Amino acid sequence: MEQLNRIELKGNVGNIRISAAGSGQVARFSLATNFLYKNRDGEAVVETTWHNVVAWNTKGMPDFSLITKGCPVYVCGRLKSSKYTGSDGVERQSYEVVANKLVIEERGE
Repeated sequence: MEQLNRIELKGNVGNIRISAAGSGQVARFSLATNFLYKNRDGEAVVETTWHNVVAWNTKGMPDFSLITKGCPVYVCGRLKSSKYTGSDGVERQSYEVVANKLVIEERGE
C-alpha cells in the first residue's frame, strides 16, 4: 500500500518569525486560507482557516526576508502533528505544515 502525506495551500501570510538554525534559517509563519460559499439565505460567507507553516532555507527556497505579513504564498509540504502538555497539565495536539516548496505569489493572482 502506497502512503501519501502531502498538503498544498495558497493563502496570505499572517505573523512570521525568521530565526537562525545552524548555518541556515528557519521561517515559521501563519497562513490564512479562505473558503467562500453561500449560506441557506444566499448570503456570501467567507470561512478563514489558519495554518502553521515551518520552512527551512534549503535549495530552491526563496529569500525569507521577502515574506511579509499579507504576502500571498503557495506552500507545498507535509502535515506534521505534535503532542505537548500545556501549562494547565492538559495534553494537546497541534499540527503544522513542513514546507518543501514555497513560492511567493504576485499580489492579485
